[in-house]
Amino acid sequence: MKINWAAVIRILSVLLVLIGGLMWTSLFFSYYYGGEDAQAIWLSGLCCIFPGAVGYWLTRNQRSGIKKREGYLIVALAWFTMTSVGMFPYLFSGIIPELPKALFESISGMTTTGASVLSDIEAAPKGILFWRSLTQWIGGMGIIVLTVAIFPLLGFGGIELFVAEAPGPTSDKIHPRISETAKRLWLIYVGLTGLLAVILFCLDMNFYESINHALTTMATGGFSTRNASMAAFDPSIQYVVIVFMILAGVNYSILYFSLKRRWKDVWASDEFRAYLGLILLLTIGVTAALFAGGNHPIEQSFRDGLFQIVSLITTTGFVSADYGQWSAGLQMLFFLLLFAGACAGSTSGGIKIIRHLVFLKTRCWNLSAYYIPMLLFHCA
Repeated sequence: MKINWAAVIRILSVLLVLIGGLMWTSLFFSYYYGGEDAQAIWLSGLCCIFPGAVGYWLTRNQRSGIKKREGYLIVALAWFTMTSVGMFPYLFSGIIPELPKALFESISGMTTTGASVLSDIEAAPKGILFWRSLTQWIGGMGIIVLTVAIFPLLGFGGIELFVAEAPGPTSDKIHPRISETAKRLWLIYVGLTGLLAVILFCLDMNFYESINHALTTMATGGFSTRNASMAAFDPSIQYVVIVFMILAGVNYSILYFSLKRRWKDVWASDEFRAYLGLILLLTIGVTAALFAGGNHPIEQSFRDGLFQIVSLITTTGFVSADYGQWSAGLQMLFFLLLFAGACAGSTSGGIKIIRHLVFLKTRCWNLSAYYIPMLLFHCA
């Protein structure tokens, strides 16, 4: 069974055009703040759009569907392609002139890892910083899911790509047609991002920073325009970011059910209940530990503790305080939270809570169904 290379090239070409177009959105901030990085951004977008347009034109007569083999190959090649071209603005602008470091920054953004090679973020051009934030937003929901949403216009079915790209051990669909599912996921994603940007702007964060932090919060990526991250902003802004980090860590099917007011379906999720319960339990413990230490008032203890717990469990990576100065026990707890992850089907990273639940339930079932009866039998 041969691979349909024409279909693979056509979809990768569409992705290149989309990435190039998204790069050019950074030009707005580049020109507004002086335009020193405009040429680099323009050239980077052109280096994506031109080969993408050529590849799409050469495969314009391709209409056959893609199978599982092509689906997995496209997802793998798409991530390789996106991270490779994503470093162009860093290289062409000279902000990160070394190829390995520029590639690192691009991969960190697209995978929403949040690690950075930039030592002085505030000194970087605004257009480049916006692209840096945008890479996390693209990688958060996944540009492949966006591509699936527009597949009807291209004559493709997208179930193979959606299955290959979907995060976590969940098969929930919010619509029978996979393209409609992808559209609804992106509408929720865009809607929450826009809502957060508006709220942050109303709380006296400037337009540029509100857009950047909205992008990286909903992507649970953690890139900031400030060297001090969220510690540079007021407590009211930190509380708002906490709420939206929690939402970003929820399975998007649950968010969809919430918008439809299907509360029974929302609360039926064991993972969702465990997610909220874990945040609540840990917040109480960390708040008590910080307040008992005597160095923090109760409100600051609650806010800093809750912020760091949510930021770590969702793998966002924002910081509101220097928790490296806290007790060794709290630092160990935060280290372990990095392995928890939030809900499957969210934009967060990590192992995901559902996997921990499956593991615990399986161990409990084995204990009750095998080991305890065997122990009783031997005792008898």
